[in-house]
Amino acid sequence: MEAYELQQFEGRLSTHSASKEEEEDVQRDCDENEDPKRGGWTTFPFVTATVFALSVAVGGWVSNLIVFLITKFNVKTITATQINNIILGTNNLFPIAGAFIADSFFTSFSVVSAFSFISLLGMIMLTLIATIPTLRPSPCGIGSLITCEAPSKFQYSVLYAALSLASLGLGGTLFTIATMGADQFKNPNDQGVFFNWYFLALYVANVFSFTAIIYIQDNVGWGLGFGICCIANGVGLGVFLLGKRFYRQVKPKGSPFLSIARVLVAAIWKRKMSLEASREKDYYYGVGVLADSPPTKSFRFLNRAALQTEEDEQFEGSYGNSWRLCTVKEVEDLKTLIKIMPLWSTGIFLSTPTGIFSSLTILQALTMDRHLGPHFKIPAASFLVFNLLATAISIFIIDRFILVKYKNLTGQTLTPIQRIGIGHVINIISLIVAALIERRRLGVVRAHSLMNQPGSAVPMSALWLVAPLSVIGIAEAFHFPGQVSLCYEEFPKSLRSTSTAMISLLIGIGFYLSTAVTNLVDRTTNWLPDDINQGRLDNVFWMLVVIGVVNFGYFITCAKFFMYQNQNVGK
Repeated sequence: MEAYELQQFEGRLSTHSASKEEEEDVQRDCDENEDPKRGGWTTFPFVTATVFALSVAVGGWVSNLIVFLITKFNVKTITATQINNIILGTNNLFPIAGAFIADSFFTSFSVVSAFSFISLLGMIMLTLIATIPTLRPSPCGIGSLITCEAPSKFQYSVLYAALSLASLGLGGTLFTIATMGADQFKNPNDQGVFFNWYFLALYVANVFSFTAIIYIQDNVGWGLGFGICCIANGVGLGVFLLGKRFYRQVKPKGSPFLSIARVLVAAIWKRKMSLEASREKDYYYGVGVLADSPPTKSFRFLNRAALQTEEDEQFEGSYGNSWRLCTVKEVEDLKTLIKIMPLWSTGIFLSTPTGIFSSLTILQALTMDRHLGPHFKIPAASFLVFNLLATAISIFIIDRFILVKYKNLTGQTLTPIQRIGIGHVINIISLIVAALIERRRLGVVRAHSLMNQPGSAVPMSALWLVAPLSVIGIAEAFHFPGQVSLCYEEFPKSLRSTSTAMISLLIGIGFYLSTAVTNLVDRTTNWLPDDINQGRLDNVFWMLVVIGVVNFGYFITCAKFFMYQNQNVGK
């Protein structure tokens, strides 16, 4: 969940970095609307209230999913972490689809309305699963999972249907509504203020979910906990629909991904054409556009997509509908993407250890002493809130103090690549801290002879877990904003609205890979038994350290050969 919050924060950074040309585009889009009275601050309470309510609903089921699967569905601990990582990955991949649909086919209002309803259906199903005994296996304690009744195929089907609907609803709402909220304002400064309140609502809602709702689920009842999420989702949808007559509707402009696909198809279609004798005037620059410069020599295969032939003359004036002829600019835009992809991909192997670490931390917390005083016990999943808080606080400190101090001392700002590199290093440190703490926990297990007592509480405070969670939060505060800044500054202008979605894609792939890595470790070693007191979680963390070090070497190599297109970066 914390990765998802960073994804939303990155959208804010890109908005504040908008160029003058893009600001004029926003102004032009707003002026084209038929009713000038729509939009503006009148829509603010509707959008913000919707964001808060939907965030409460999402946080309430995502944050405590592992515990629900283990305690109510009798799913083995490692399997529960794998399911959780798949869901988190899906949550970060679906926003890509939601943004694509909103940009290409329907308005943001239509997408948010439809997917909010889909999310509501998922929440209703989860509430029914938690309240109707026949929709889940017979209850049993965590310590006796080996002899517990496994879920039936029907029960699994209902569960997966509910999680799929909830994830699909998330993908089409919280990411798209941020763009829709910004579209309500003509002035970019007003957009910035809106995003400040947007993220405040997002963070406050998730802190509430990670604490109050999780506590209700663990100590009062899962039916009530999911029921609150269901009500919040319904309220959010209702408030959003109430503001329909006030919203400014921005028509879909078409997805930039279509342009990428056209270049690839056109280049393959003309793969047999020779480029040796081609001249500057042989390339297509667009209707009414004077020839500027021919395509660059890098990735020359793609240049064929802009090479004009006699057959292409019929597409003159309507090249946008042609899959045989593209402009030189479209070709160069795709080349820019290809050049940045290796550096972008290093974030996947940074997100993968983070996904594994977050899931295993909940399993650790379940075995440790989570009491604060004699009467209050911190829910296991609530420990992830320390990561969220560390990230938010670190972003504020970095933005207000560290970057300012660095610029005063050096006369330059930290480049996006430098920020990403710092994030890599701190991430490795966090995994080392996690491995050392797990070694200490296993030492306490052996000292008290708890290795053969499944479900026994380890007499060690779970507050030890706050340290690695906080350190990894600091790493994310450096890495993810640096990653989105790099994408926004280096992506072609036509793809800048897609740049933040690339971070969502990165996180989603990372969570899917974390599931694959966990499954591989589970199959090939004895480090991850169902009772982690009998395993070697510390070896898993050391393995992640090795992955992090190798990935950092890969990052250094990619950074060495990467050339900034924006010459003002770091000045």
